[in-house]
Amino acid sequence: MNLLNSPNPILGTTVSLHSFKLKAINKDNHKHNYIHNSCIMMHKRVNSEAPNKLSTTTELDEHLLEPITKPCLCGRRHFIEGAATATLTTTQFPIQPATATNSDSDYTALVNKFHPPKPDWYQKFYAWVLSSFTKSYEAEVARYKSQIFSNLKEKKANKILEIGIGTGPNLSYYGSNPDVQVVGIDPNPEMEKYARSSAASAGLPLSNFEFIHAVGEVIPLSDNSVDAVVGTLVLCSVKDVDMTLKEVRRVLRPGGVYLFVEHVAAKDTDGTFLRLLQRILDPLQQTLADGCHLSRDTGDSITRAGFSSVELDIAFLSNASFINPHVYGIAYQ
Repeated sequence: MNLLNSPNPILGTTVSLHSFKLKAINKDNHKHNYIHNSCIMMHKRVNSEAPNKLSTTTELDEHLLEPITKPCLCGRRHFIEGAATATLTTTQFPIQPATATNSDSDYTALVNKFHPPKPDWYQKFYAWVLSSFTKSYEAEVARYKSQIFSNLKEKKANKILEIGIGTGPNLSYYGSNPDVQVVGIDPNPEMEKYARSSAASAGLPLSNFEFIHAVGEVIPLSDNSVDAVVGTLVLCSVKDVDMTLKEVRRVLRPGGVYLFVEHVAAKDTDGTFLRLLQRILDPLQQTLADGCHLSRDTGDSITRAGFSSVELDIAFLSNASFINPHVYGIAYQ
């Protein structure tokens, strides 16, 4: 999510709007094998009434966490020998309550590895800014969001995960479907009240909405558990783009779709001034906008992530100032 999406009177520039289409087909569509290991449960969940049922795991790079040697709470005793290995075991969709507080603390540590906690005042302020000052941006990007989100109804996607849900601006595009169940994850817990308000405004019953304090690199859902994954302006801020996309593919069922809108680094052909400006402002943007990078080639990362095919469009948004261009589209599992 970006703090600097609204026009800036000092740094802002106005760029004309245009778009073109590029379709990338990735032939390598094999699924990764995941290892069943000791359990770590999610940290936060709401509106969870179904019976507790544990399932599947997420693979983590060995260098990210210290080894976990606590016995598995679900009765499994699958352990991996090695210096540093950890996995995440979570419940079926929708989210179920955790069975032990020690697992909560383990998952909190996991979240903090990827997204170090910020002061409470910063998290509250950032959530308020996104809720209050992104309306002009959302109005301009609406034409592109409407185009890709229409596929959710066509695909009959009823179980939807939104990574980096933030204040929930995307819920207005798909939340009115009475059959939809939505899990929204975000590393900033202060986003929850705004996201829940957006869900209610969209007509989504709160019983069909879950908010989890989580990160995209370690999604607390089972393999093949959702029909669609939504992510807008989130890959700019995650610590590991490739790991997040790997997680997106893991939780998508066969035939599922990943819908995305992301800002990316300007190409040399877009103008050397814009690219230079992004390089200069990148450190400041990361500090002010909760880790957001201006110079990532996110579109390339999506096309090589292993999806069966990717439909990717590029557009410039005048309300996005120097945070251009944008890529948006659909990746098919």
